Amino acid sequence: MPKMKTRKAAAKRFKQTGTGKFLYNRAGARHILTKKNSKRKRRLGQAAVLKKTEVGRLHVCLPYGIK
Repeated sequence: MPKMKTRKAAAKRFKQTGTGKFLYNRAGARHILTKKNSKRKRRLGQAAVLKKTEVGRLHVCLPYGIK
């Protein structure tokens, strides 16, 4: 059976922690920042942990994990 291909778009957007969780960058921190308060902008700059319900979908995109 041939090797499975990695979805490169997903590989570029996610990072795997040592415990196997996946981190991603939040959307909404690039422009139109004047109407967002400081607390919201700080939170948008931090990476977030992917929810358990989405991890299954990500395993399909990244069959061998992230190197």
